[in-house]
Amino acid sequence: MRLLLVGFGTVGQGLAELLLKKEKMLRDQHGLQVQVVGIADMLKGSLYNATGIDLPAALETAKSGGKLSELPHKYKGDALSMIKTAEADMMVEATYTDIKTAEPATSHIRAAFEKGMHVTTTNKGPLALHYHELAKLADSKDVRFLFEGTVMSGSPVLNLIRETLAGSTISEVKGILNGTTNYILTRMEEGLSYENALTKAQELGYAEAIPDADVLGWDALAKVTILASTVFGANARPDDFPCKGITEITSDAIDAAKSRGKRYKLIGRVWRDGNEVKASVAPEEIDLTHPLAGVMGATNALTFSTDTLGDVTIVGPGAGRTETGYSALVDIIHAGGKR
Repeated sequence: MRLLLVGFGTVGQGLAELLLKKEKMLRDQHGLQVQVVGIADMLKGSLYNATGIDLPAALETAKSGGKLSELPHKYKGDALSMIKTAEADMMVEATYTDIKTAEPATSHIRAAFEKGMHVTTTNKGPLALHYHELAKLADSKDVRFLFEGTVMSGSPVLNLIRETLAGSTISEVKGILNGTTNYILTRMEEGLSYENALTKAQELGYAEAIPDADVLGWDALAKVTILASTVFGANARPDDFPCKGITEITSDAIDAAKSRGKRYKLIGRVWRDGNEVKASVAPEEIDLTHPLAGVMGATNALTFSTDTLGDVTIVGPGAGRTETGYSALVDIIHAGGKR
């Protein structure tokens, strides 16, 4: 399996570390000998060698703040030109997410499909805005389009639905899809104000300096849209659904909910209403007996309502270097491993 890594930030480096660590396991258990032939990163520079690059050296250089272009086999073109000319079997697209345009990730994915490559992406933009178009293109080229890392990082949400729940009809998916807001609500329940809890989240790296994508619910909305499209077949975009964040929740409101045996969570929800698929993101008071109520800190969780098993809840990490890198590793195994 010859790989292109497009984007070599946190996720790309996390995957590279796992490829080195799991090399023997991939070969012995899955019949996969993975070779990274190219890395393209807008800030760190690019490398390409059809017979394989020195992945440990690339990883060490990136970790130390150096430029990949200082290493042998530097590539002078941009990511798109590498995709169009490279000889590779699969592209890992892990560039930054632009939820308004889904670029440059969508162009990268289209180009990879046109070249006959499988694709795995951790980028929410292309899925939220162009899922059906990209899935159709992948089918026409007879390649795999995989995206486990777009919802709950490496926690096996989409693979769980695709494989283990394949014989079930899912009527609703709801849960905690943003670890930053869940952390803030947890700390507010412990007595911090919203402002102080947000500051703590920023200090820990959970929240950006401008935290709007998290606290206004936009990140959760993108994931809800992905679930609506990939699980329920909706032809939807993020602005089709109502979205409200946590900025108006006060400490008094949290205390009042607790007195009623409930706990505030920012809940992303997708459900069927007859023939219509509906979705929303909003703070909800969850009964303390529900599994989602016990999910604290930066952890994520989803509950699937099925006709065969009732409610099934999965709890796991929703972000992280290794965790999101692992989502790409799993997709690589699914695309190229022995069956």
